[in-house]
Amino acid sequence: MQNYSGEVGLQYHLQIRPGDVGRYVILPGDPKRCSKIAAHFDDAKLVADSREYVTYTGYLDGEKVSVTSTGIGGPSASIAMEELVLCGADTFIRVGTCGGIDLEVKGGDIVVATGAIRMEGTSREYAPIEYPAVANLDVTNALVQASKDLGFTYHTGVVQCKDAFYGQHEPERMPVSYELLNKWEAWKRMGCKASEMESAALFIVASHLRVRCGSDFLVVGNQERNAAGMENPIVHDTESAIKVAVEAVRKLIRADKEK
Repeated sequence: MQNYSGEVGLQYHLQIRPGDVGRYVILPGDPKRCSKIAAHFDDAKLVADSREYVTYTGYLDGEKVSVTSTGIGGPSASIAMEELVLCGADTFIRVGTCGGIDLEVKGGDIVVATGAIRMEGTSREYAPIEYPAVANLDVTNALVQASKDLGFTYHTGVVQCKDAFYGQHEPERMPVSYELLNKWEAWKRMGCKASEMESAALFIVASHLRVRCGSDFLVVGNQERNAAGMENPIVHDTESAIKVAVEAVRKLIRADKEK
């Protein structure tokens, strides 16, 4: 591929080089969450700030680790993973927010994704739609155990990924409302846990690049609970999901050292 950065090894979008990041990387969407996550690292330093991509690198239990924001949606998330892998990363945890779908999932809970519905466009440019978007088992198990150890209420299962936020929340006003409403009903009937925007693309890209990726989310609220007249707390503090991701990285570091 043509080198757009003008410097060998410098990644065009993230503005990072080999050696700037660790093999373990936490991927929030919001750039403002990067400093919050980096506060859990030892000796964290800002590496790069370019577009929606903010990167810090520090240490957990003596191992170099990083956090890089991806912005919103699959296109920018896939770019982040591609360029991070070129710089040496091989294990990723997406940490962010989601909206509950299953009635058991409520605001403040944690959802750990085991797989993702590919109702987005990015992953289709990597793999045929028949290929499933599945989280790495080692990363998923680490996230589940971290949730247990930290005492958080958590759920595991399939999440739905879309490109249009307002297509989810106001489907009836969209020209393709017939498709959005019918598919949403199908996700509900299949027991889909929550809706978000990045995991399908990340899981597919990770499969292609032969790297590990998992996801955990804070549930902000649940529109289905609201529609059913059930209690529907709205929670915005992502610290619990961040703690789960950080603890999961620690577990992966220990397990990898034992291999």
